[in-house]
Amino acid sequence: MKIDLGINQKQLEANAKHFKEKGITLPTFAMMKNPDLVPSQIKDGLKNVGLWDLNPLNLYRISWKNEQKDSGGLYGDVNHIALPSELTGCKATIIAVSGRWFPTGAHKVGATFGCLAPRLVTGQYGIQTKAVWPSTGNYCRGGAFVSNLLGLDSIAILPEEMSKERFEWLKEVAGETIATPGCESNVKEIFDKCWELRNSGEDLQIFNQFDELGNPTWHYNVTGSAIEELIEQQYNDKNFAGYVSSSGSGGTLAAGYYLKTQYPRSKVVVAEALQCPTILNNGFGGHRIEGIGDKHIPWVHNCKDTDFAVAVDDEKAVRLIRLFNEKKGRELLAKKYGVSQELVDQLHLLGISGIGNVLAAIKFAKHNELTDNDVVVTIATDSMQLYGSRLEELTAERGEYSEADAEKDIEMLHSTTTDYMKELGYNDRKAVHNLKYFTWIEQQAKDVNELNEQWYDHDNYWFKTFNQVDKIDEMILEFNDIVKHS
Repeated sequence: MKIDLGINQKQLEANAKHFKEKGITLPTFAMMKNPDLVPSQIKDGLKNVGLWDLNPLNLYRISWKNEQKDSGGLYGDVNHIALPSELTGCKATIIAVSGRWFPTGAHKVGATFGCLAPRLVTGQYGIQTKAVWPSTGNYCRGGAFVSNLLGLDSIAILPEEMSKERFEWLKEVAGETIATPGCESNVKEIFDKCWELRNSGEDLQIFNQFDELGNPTWHYNVTGSAIEELIEQQYNDKNFAGYVSSSGSGGTLAAGYYLKTQYPRSKVVVAEALQCPTILNNGFGGHRIEGIGDKHIPWVHNCKDTDFAVAVDDEKAVRLIRLFNEKKGRELLAKKYGVSQELVDQLHLLGISGIGNVLAAIKFAKHNELTDNDVVVTIATDSMQLYGSRLEELTAERGEYSEADAEKDIEMLHSTTTDYMKELGYNDRKAVHNLKYFTWIEQQAKDVNELNEQWYDHDNYWFKTFNQVDKIDEMILEFNDIVKHS
């Protein structure tokens, strides 16, 4: 089922009038991929705008190419860090594309725009309606931020055990914040809250990242394009072996589906927490890798194009945020292990899920016996900017971080093994796909015919959806023209 682009003309015109009053226009997917296309007057305005400011101009910073400045920045190359063998202990180069320089400090703001923009420019969503953003962390932050920029009311939903930085910030940005029971593994509780809101009779629309096709469509086109450009411009002398992303909502994985069309021998690798190995072992549980909700298979996960499942122990991710951010750890990496000071100074760009993804990438590289001629790309959704309180909690729990602690953690990193991972054959992938039935058909009222279409009419279902962006861009430009001339 493609993204519905049917027009509600009356509501479209009301939306345009609202945007006219507030002086707002929308960026296209093409602009998010190539900021050179952003109008010059927008660029001039951004020179005086902070990255997190509640200013509509920041819609034009929904890109992987933002200049690395907290205020006044424009655009540059794709933001990333390269992790060499001195750090990772594997021969292949691991590239982590960095979400730190998006507004809100996380790339999820892009996925929210990918869900909301088509409904705004078709009139399927009206400016008088509350936008509900259910999430395990960063997606609801991105949705609340975009809603605020557009002058829309919003409700952010996230688990109560997420970091306090998220909740404190949402108080200033979202119209309402709802904390659901549990941690990032407790997705069903989020879905239950959504049903409660649907049945309340309130005028609202729910943008559920786990089933909104705008989420993977944004990543297929924008994230996939950014990684392709990075490979071609800076790593074209190496073999691109694979793309690693946490399961989460399933949206970020779509960049890997795009990359497989450009690099057919590459693999798409799903990372998940060992404490909740849903894909690997139909498992369940709770874990501490914040933001990768699980215990179900997202509706937007294209299981047929998924090659590996890799489980990561959350204790390793937690220990590594200390190694990468505590003074003793950073000093030891540079002085004894030959990690460049430039890279050490950038390790804060890896948040907890980013470190989990890096560990999964290392396991994938070792399992496949990759060499120094290979490169693996993964995602750092956010940075330690959002987890300062976690470091404080670890210090209170475990004591001050020492050089001996750092030695143990480096040894742990370098001795990463290839256990708890599976290369998925045809029947394995179909088994993962079939798990969708229990969440989405039995609980969430989806159509079983569409579930079958995802598998049996695979190319038509997924790629015709992802390739709608040219039409969506055309509609965005037409909408902007109505705004300017209404």
